[in-house]
Amino acid sequence: MTTSARAITRVLSAVSALIVLALAGCGGGPKLDTAALNPDPPSKMFADADAMMSKGNFDDAAQKFEAVDREHPYSPEARKSIVMAAYAYYRAGKTPEAIASAERYVAMHPGTKEAPLAHHIIAQSYFDDLKTANRDQTPARKALEQLKILKARYPDSEYARDADNQIRICNDNLAAQEMEVGRYYLDRHNYVGAINRFKTVVSDYQTTAHVEEALARLVECYMALGITKEAQNAAAVLGHNYPDSKWYKDSYALLESGGLAPREDGDSWLSKTWGAVPKLSVPKISVPSLSVNNG
Repeated sequence: MTTSARAITRVLSAVSALIVLALAGCGGGPKLDTAALNPDPPSKMFADADAMMSKGNFDDAAQKFEAVDREHPYSPEARKSIVMAAYAYYRAGKTPEAIASAERYVAMHPGTKEAPLAHHIIAQSYFDDLKTANRDQTPARKALEQLKILKARYPDSEYARDADNQIRICNDNLAAQEMEVGRYYLDRHNYVGAINRFKTVVSDYQTTAHVEEALARLVECYMALGITKEAQNAAAVLGHNYPDSKWYKDSYALLESGGLAPREDGDSWLSKTWGAVPKLSVPKISVPSLSVNNG
């Protein structure tokens, strides 16, 4: 063997040795995931995840459902696995993950068989997080949005049929917050700010229990600002719709103390919002003159 050949042989031997050492050095690192390279069939993975759900292992089930979609994205089981992962996360108490999975489903597969369930999961996740009136009402707004979608797009679904009561609760929460802020402004004689809040209640939340007080507070605010026509009209709407309300009694007394009485004004924003109050005699009440209280 020539000197040149021996040199080449030595170089090749050295390179081979380096490769062997490099491979040996990798032996302590992460091993190839043979399961990922050769996953189970999607039907088996889905069945395994479903079995985990049955045993109450919701977190593990969610991850298994996600694996179906990740490893078999074009399989028949993949689509349903997304919404089932959302449901499993919801049952596990992981609402952010549940919302993310359900939102992904409705973005990718709107109008499909499982779409009502996805919207239901989003709605329930937010509904479970409802706050008191003095706190942020974002959960109520987001829950209400999803509940309305269920009612509008999927009226025959089992979830839509159960949505009415929760819609009422969300609306009541939102109206309660508007009243809370309105009273805050009223107590500080910020009548314009208070009016804007009470207007929102009588315009957007007419079916809630707060609307009677909101109308009475409008009477109080308008009287304080000297806008007597609006005060009279608000009292007329209140009296026509809630003639036996204690709030109407207080509003009537407040107008009477200023030599006024409830009177409908068809040009008022309030009459247009509620529909013109019929030109009927508004209930007349004999009560002592007193201002609308803060109770």
